[in-house]
Amino acid sequence: MLKDFRTLPVEYIDTDICIVGAGPAGISLAREFIGHNRQVTLLESGGVDADPDIQMLADGKNVGHAMPPIEVCKRQLGGNSNVWSIKIRPEQNQIGVRYVPYDELDFEKRDWVPNSGWPFSRSHLLPYYDRAQQVCQLGAFAYEPEAWESNGATRLPVDAATVETGMFQFGAAKTFYADYRAELEAAQNIDIYTYATVVDIKVNDAGKAVTAVKIAAPGGKEAWVRAKVFVLAGGGFQNARLLLAANRQHPAGLGNQYDVVGRYYHDHPQAVGGYFIPRNPQLLNRTALYDLRQVHGVPVMGFLRLSRAVLEREQLLNTNAILFPRPSRREADAVSSFKYLLQQMFGSQAWVMDPKAKQGFSSLLRRFPEKPLTHLSNVALGVDYVIKAAYLAKTQHQSMLPNLGRGGWSEFPENQKRFRQFEVMHLLEQSPDPDNRIVLSRDRDALGCQKLELHWSWSRDDAAKVVRAQHLLAEELKRSRLGTFHVDLDEDGLPQIGRPTGSAHLMGTTRMHDNPRHGVVDANCCVHGLHNLFVAGSSTFPTGGYANPTLTIVAMALRLGDCIKQEFIKQELAQELAPNTSKPKSDSYIPGKTWGFDELSPNAFDELSPNASEVESGVST
Repeated sequence: MLKDFRTLPVEYIDTDICIVGAGPAGISLAREFIGHNRQVTLLESGGVDADPDIQMLADGKNVGHAMPPIEVCKRQLGGNSNVWSIKIRPEQNQIGVRYVPYDELDFEKRDWVPNSGWPFSRSHLLPYYDRAQQVCQLGAFAYEPEAWESNGATRLPVDAATVETGMFQFGAAKTFYADYRAELEAAQNIDIYTYATVVDIKVNDAGKAVTAVKIAAPGGKEAWVRAKVFVLAGGGFQNARLLLAANRQHPAGLGNQYDVVGRYYHDHPQAVGGYFIPRNPQLLNRTALYDLRQVHGVPVMGFLRLSRAVLEREQLLNTNAILFPRPSRREADAVSSFKYLLQQMFGSQAWVMDPKAKQGFSSLLRRFPEKPLTHLSNVALGVDYVIKAAYLAKTQHQSMLPNLGRGGWSEFPENQKRFRQFEVMHLLEQSPDPDNRIVLSRDRDALGCQKLELHWSWSRDDAAKVVRAQHLLAEELKRSRLGTFHVDLDEDGLPQIGRPTGSAHLMGTTRMHDNPRHGVVDANCCVHGLHNLFVAGSSTFPTGGYANPTLTIVAMALRLGDCIKQEFIKQELAQELAPNTSKPKSDSYIPGKTWGFDELSPNAFDELSPNASEVESGVST
């Protein structure tokens, strides 16, 4: 059932499982309990539709290198699935996202990557990947090229011992924000509360179990949600923020006895690698495997990556290379500048000028963070190609410039007449660094909660590893007589990282590690030192490879669902076997024992009145 918390006259909500955050992680987890004998409460800070005032609650600031704004995390039912932007079926106006599992090496401890290593291997997660594939409504769990090759769509003939081809699949965004929302609304044992922002977490006197979370809505409305199990699924920034801000009984925050919460933040920086010029222009007509296209009804796209053997030998970070066909540099610059000008004047979705828009040249100059005259000059020098590209975009649903959000170029013949080269883009792994972190600032939001500061910098050592990977790719393309990859570096000889950089893949701030000195949650994603508080989502990922994290986020949510179900089953069995004895107590999270809720006094929840003086001011400092 869907409920607007703002309209409900409640001070307490009682449930079995409380999930904080209704993005892909929270939704996937909640779905695992549909029809079960446990009541689930799913809390969402935003509403069904976008709300600018609520979105401002995610506001914060960046310190260091330029990153996407902190408020990139969408506060809306469905989370960031509401802003996924890849046009996977343009003719149907279907928007989606890129899926790919992590590589085997991504899970392993690598001596050349400090702080690397997951508590388990990729093989352990494979059954959950297979289930996640179905949840995300994708094709078969097949991410090798042989499953998707056909005539005219074959992998590049390079030495697979050096360079491999991998595959992306794509799924619809509405799966989460529309389809599964309706499914959860119809479930009798699941309640979704919108406009219910968690502002505090209450633990018991022993400090070993969470008893309730406090929710608030604009206008001063507050209530407490009491449950047996709590799961934070609010994203890489907000999961850590909630733990840091819950500092009444634990001054450093929950799970932060060793100052790990918020640290090890990493994303997937993006870099423009340069230009690959085919030796034979006909190659542009034989590389459909690397275009976003439909195969047996499944949107797929190939990419290049260095083999595991090369990564180990050269001690490199995991990196991929995505190919986008381009006209001449003059023509490509003209289209890029044309799109940039339109985006600045009319918004990121517009490419056709609105004759009613009142945007004069003077306002144009004021709005551009970059030099407008440079863009205007580029358009003037390539206006012939701009007109051609705009015509194809309007009449043939073609992208003016194929990019991360749009493919389809391989559907048209004689691409060698339209394009001359490939632009190479990289999605990069970032080594986990404890100094890259989020912290609480002194500023507060409209609900009285402390905002966040993101401290992030791009390591020169990481950058040097990327340059080496680029040169190895260039050497193999040349050795294979496919063409020349001209690596594009900046004035310091480093990769051309986008500014601001990042892919809004927020990882590592509540990382997994069996030792609480090095991680916030254990291998079951349970916060160290707390029996019944779990974290879902990519904030638990120790490393992130190059892969978009959503498929792994969903797989991990399904795994967490199984863990929680098993614990409830064990409790029920224990009660059946000893009906006349009190429940056993537990001092730690141990499989087969209880969550430790029996440590609460009979009147423990009575202490959580929203009118009590100790909780009047929201999150404490």
